[in-house]
Amino acid sequence: MLAIAVNTIVLCLTLCILAIPKWLAPTESVRDFFRRELAKIAELWISINNFVLSMYRNTEWDLEIPEDLDRKGCYLVSCNHRSWVDILVLQRCFNRRLPLLRFFLKRELIRVPFLGMAWWALDFPFMRRDSKAELARRPGLKGRDLENARKACEKFRNIPVAMMNFPEGTRFSVSKRDKGRSPFRNLLLPRIGGMGQVLYALGDQLEALIDVTIVYPQDDPAARAPTFWDLLTGHVPRIVARAEQREIPRSLLGRDFRSDPQFRRDLEAWMMGMWAEKDTLIDQLQSPHPLTPETA
Repeated sequence: MLAIAVNTIVLCLTLCILAIPKWLAPTESVRDFFRRELAKIAELWISINNFVLSMYRNTEWDLEIPEDLDRKGCYLVSCNHRSWVDILVLQRCFNRRLPLLRFFLKRELIRVPFLGMAWWALDFPFMRRDSKAELARRPGLKGRDLENARKACEKFRNIPVAMMNFPEGTRFSVSKRDKGRSPFRNLLLPRIGGMGQVLYALGDQLEALIDVTIVYPQDDPAARAPTFWDLLTGHVPRIVARAEQREIPRSLLGRDFRSDPQFRRDLEAWMMGMWAEKDTLIDQLQSPHPLTPETA
């Protein structure tokens, strides 16, 4: 914890200092230069964290990542959500294999010490979510967050980017699954909002979807998902991640899911199909002692 805290404070402060010339840059091309340099500092921060975590030899990392990923490309990354550990797993999987992972953040998170300013320096899109009551009082605000997402993503038009999204919207639990009437055993119903925002904002710039499945196999199926502290203290016995590169249907790019009912239905159908495959895969990966060809 001490090593990661020191690493975070030092490099986040470095990010904030270098964000000043980016902010003062006279042209967009100069700004893009600083964006690329800031991303390298963030990748160094992740690399040091990965090294610290790798010192715990009692955690087995079972990762399968496509070999043909392009660090200079533009991707949408989608993953199931089991724990806050998922973020660290994704960073270990894709650091310096994909562009720096970025994701939409609530505007209030800019107040998080050190990390909030680092996210701002790295151009993470901060979103203001209007409540239903506010939208009822001011109907003109409807769709503002979608347009804000498009404007925020314009900063990435000339630099590599990988936009991260957890379609479930929250961490999985059996009670949430049952309350939401999910048809899946291991997943909550996917929400189309986050995916729809990225597909609308980045449009034809996107090259592919990276579909990630994360599982923490345990002997007791009812055991809770591991916490951030469990990982830091070496109490996560096994982490399994599978990533697959999928083609995004061209018909889903650059369209507004709120004003286009047919697009909304197409996007929901596409995501439900992927979720059904992911649910089956999680069943296969769930066993703490998977069968090998010799024992099957």
